[in-house]
Amino acid sequence: MSEPPRFDRGHTDDLMSFLAASPTPYHAVANTAERLEKAGFRQVAETDAWDGTAGGKYVLRGGAIVAWYVPEGAEAHTPFRIVGAHTDSPNLRVKPRPDSGAHGWRQVAVEIYGGPLLNSWLDRDLGLAGRLSLRDGTTRLVDVDRPLLRVPQLAIHLDRAVNSDGLKLDKQRHMQPVWGLGEDVRDGDLVAFLEETAGLPEGSVTGWDLMVHPVEPPAYLGRDRELVAGPRMDNLLSVHAGTAALAAAAARGSDLSYIPVLAAFDHEENGSQSDTGADGALLGSVLERSVHARGGSLEDRARALAGTVCLSSDTGHAVHPNYAERHDPTHHPRVDGGPILKVNVNNRYATDGSGRAVFAAACEKAGVPFQTFVSNNAMPCGTTIGPITAARHGIKTVDIGVAILSMHSVRELCGAKDPFLLANALTGFLEG
Repeated sequence: MSEPPRFDRGHTDDLMSFLAASPTPYHAVANTAERLEKAGFRQVAETDAWDGTAGGKYVLRGGAIVAWYVPEGAEAHTPFRIVGAHTDSPNLRVKPRPDSGAHGWRQVAVEIYGGPLLNSWLDRDLGLAGRLSLRDGTTRLVDVDRPLLRVPQLAIHLDRAVNSDGLKLDKQRHMQPVWGLGEDVRDGDLVAFLEETAGLPEGSVTGWDLMVHPVEPPAYLGRDRELVAGPRMDNLLSVHAGTAALAAAAARGSDLSYIPVLAAFDHEENGSQSDTGADGALLGSVLERSVHARGGSLEDRARALAGTVCLSSDTGHAVHPNYAERHDPTHHPRVDGGPILKVNVNNRYATDGSGRAVFAAACEKAGVPFQTFVSNNAMPCGTTIGPITAARHGIKTVDIGVAILSMHSVRELCGAKDPFLLANALTGFLEG
């Protein structure tokens, strides 16, 4: 029997605030941690010894966060229920020697991260944000959330065939943004500007992880405001929903028969192979240490993982009204139709029949409809952290998400109901 939904339109309003406040993975995990703290969770350091006490805990590492809630009386072999997501999005990232320019223009040298729709970055007001590493070994988040940069498109008068032959962009030559005028380009100008912006002493920044972001805020769209347009929905929409679901599950306390977990990784968009990516050891380390902190043995760990299920939540493709032929003819996921179950028999997604049953039960419990997505046989299929999680940890994993348009654009598009439908489904799953 379904329970009353936990989340409504207010969840979507809150998602828009979360997107605007999270221009980088580092900001996203900081904002996630702040929300979990308000729900009673506490941070634990990986370098400290962990105790087996009940309650909510989380680990931060770079652009990744793993959080979990241990109910009172949980045994060492209690299985986990995991929501997996990722914090990174395709974008433009600042190179080690960022100061550049030519012909009287001052520019910032950037590298392409992941697989963005390059044309969506042209002629937009762009800010700059990220993490500054300081001489004393600490880090500082920085966010210049105002029009600072622009990647100017070539005028049609100098590219007469652009509308007939298509726009062709060279990643090295055509994607370098401008940020001012001047012939005298000096190494250190950008970092000095960021030190001043962040209120740091001159020369205190010795390293940086910086990325460009659009400054236009998320907005409702459409006649009846039934759509949401905004940046980084792939995949902060899932991070936000997973955070809300984990806090809701933790509020159930000792009623839980599983240990609910949120694992939000970095670097999904370029293969997940890092110490903060899904192909790294972070999640396995947290799960193992949680078992051992409750007095568990290797046998208890094996029993816990054998009963564990992970929902890998990432955005997917809604049927496009102008390109419906690119989709499978019998699978046309629609926005606001509820979360999608992703299936691929070649294991680009990790879902199988038994995983479908788990997700169907969670949606039924939450009173949420769901849809199914498979790729057109003639089109290559994308992938997620799902198969990586399943293979690396031996955990049953199910790939799901929200159907959107304009994936990997600067500004993506979803239905206004789908974010809270996802959050309700994830809550039903985490509560078991």
